Amino acid sequence: MVWLLLGTGIFYSIRLGLPQVRHFGHMFSVIFKGRKSAEGGITPFQALCTGLAAQVGTGNLAGVATAIVSGGPGAIFWMWITALVGMATIFGEATLAQIFRVKSSDGTYRGGPAYYLEKGLGQRWMGVLFAFSIIVAMAFIFNAVQCNSIAAGLRGAFQLNELYVAITVIILTALVIFGGLRRIAQVAEVIVPLMAGLYILGSLYVVLTHISEIPAVFSLIFKSALGPKQVAGGVLGHTVAMAFRYGVARGLFSNEAGMGSTPNAHATADVRHPARQGFTAMVGVFVDTILICTATAAIILLSGTVDSGKTGVELTQLAVNATLGSWGPTFIAIALMFFAWTSILGNYYYGESNLMYIFPNCGKSGLTVYRLMVLGMLLFGATSSVPLVWELADFFNAIMALLNLVGILLLSGVVIKFMKDYEKQIKEGIDDPVIDKEKFSLYYNR
Repeated sequence: MVWLLLGTGIFYSIRLGLPQVRHFGHMFSVIFKGRKSAEGGITPFQALCTGLAAQVGTGNLAGVATAIVSGGPGAIFWMWITALVGMATIFGEATLAQIFRVKSSDGTYRGGPAYYLEKGLGQRWMGVLFAFSIIVAMAFIFNAVQCNSIAAGLRGAFQLNELYVAITVIILTALVIFGGLRRIAQVAEVIVPLMAGLYILGSLYVVLTHISEIPAVFSLIFKSALGPKQVAGGVLGHTVAMAFRYGVARGLFSNEAGMGSTPNAHATADVRHPARQGFTAMVGVFVDTILICTATAAIILLSGTVDSGKTGVELTQLAVNATLGSWGPTFIAIALMFFAWTSILGNYYYGESNLMYIFPNCGKSGLTVYRLMVLGMLLFGATSSVPLVWELADFFNAIMALLNLVGILLLSGVVIKFMKDYEKQIKEGIDDPVIDKEKFSLYYNR
């Protein structure tokens, strides 16, 4: 799976001519320039935040620590490289999601891999299998795991009872998800920038208070990633191969490029040209991996706790405590809570969008049953041990990724055509390119 995801990123980077480099500035400039339709569509920024809500989760805290312990400091370098190529992959996913999306009765849009597997490749069975897999993996299982993380984090920091935590999370989640996509997007565009900004500011404080150590940390990262056969670090020596393996895996599964999840959010954006949301989607990978994962890595490597024998979120908590002092555990518990809760909202929407794909006429009663099932899984996750469900999640996640990768690879020619059309209009001085649906009627009339 790692090689398939990484290979797809390299393939797209080459075929699109390194858009993550050539259009690095442009991808930030388009975030806030989207419009809101008369029907109340979702802005590009709201779609980005909805995608980031699911992208940024407990893996940004626990997963980075595990990568450093297992692969050494060099894993961070390979995380960066993975994010760089993943930005090209997610451009393709978001663009395809825009091209083959459908309009809901409430004026919002739905789309994603299930939709472009059917309308782009003509394979509904692939779309249905993908939709079923993402509902089970993201909306049910991963949400149970995220709620388990919230309960464990608050129990450790504030000695709160898991059941009370679960009830609170369920109430807050219900207030948002019963409001539909618009309410999820509205909450995400406030909470996601706030939580990411505060976490990055906390890490910057650590960096500034240890500024003299920064050159040595970067030197260690590069030497561990590109140095000779084995580099000392962590509990044991780490080979370059180990740094590559764990850094790539952490990067891929953190930013989710190629996994088929975030296109469901980017399909909702009301933009004039599909490629425009592709550039916005690239920002999501940059924020998740280059900014937030690097923030966690900086705290851990500057704390001097790598050799403590701890791993996962325990190592991150120990590192924060060592660098931020007595309020460190509270800081990490609050960060964990927000990261996990916003993931619940994003994962819920992915499930809803794909439920509507399989059962377009399920109506309000069908959505209500689905929502109650999601809330029930939150209760289960907070009060139960979840090792078994992790195995199920990995299985369905693999199905999702495989189907999505087949789709975006076979439809790469479509992405290139839309990319060239967008770039042509930009060169002609058009600030907000508009797609000519008659010119591309082959794709819009399916």
